[in-house]
Amino acid sequence: VLIAIGRDACTRNIGLQTIGVKINEKNGKVPVNDEEQTTVPYVYAIGDILDGKLELTPVAIQAGRLLAQRLYGGSSRKCDYINVPTTVFTPLEYGSCGYPEEKAVEEYGKQNLEVYHTLFWPLEWTVPGRDNNTCYAKIICNKQDNNRVIGLHILGPNAGEVTQGFAAAIKCGLTKELLDETIGIHPTCAEVFTTMDITKSSGQDITQKGC
Repeated sequence: VLIAIGRDACTRNIGLQTIGVKINEKNGKVPVNDEEQTTVPYVYAIGDILDGKLELTPVAIQAGRLLAQRLYGGSSRKCDYINVPTTVFTPLEYGSCGYPEEKAVEEYGKQNLEVYHTLFWPLEWTVPGRDNNTCYAKIICNKQDNNRVIGLHILGPNAGEVTQGFAAAIKCGLTKELLDETIGIHPTCAEVFTTMDITKSSGQDITQKGC
């Protein structure tokens, strides 16, 4: 049994209070603005220490690179903390990019969203006869912005590989129409995102009867 309880930010004894950098007293993490600037203008923070940001190594690397470019290279590019592809490498992988549904509702309002979802059956599961309603895919679209995809989620084999590919498309402004126009590679798990037509609001059955 593996119990993952997270990590503590050891910031209380490194002198931040001496120079006036505020921390979140509950978890020791450091609040920053959208340019990684702390409450002290000349002090910046990146990585796992940030309050409310993802604890992912590639995110820290990207944020650090962009911060250096802004400070010393004349750039204005900021780190995108929303459209970050990530995966939980459990035996059945889970991958996501963009907003979770709950956060999207909070940010945009339920009336402005359309959620498409489906269960699916990977081809390699047909021979061993595994349950054909275990894998799941979902996209969250902003109806007020040309049905732009603001959240993508998949539970299935190779979810990490699938999510990494679609993450680039999301960064480019992927819409539901563009997904529908994309020809799927059959038979792949990723193909499911090109054939979704059932919305959550419709209440229609999404269970699969075959491959």
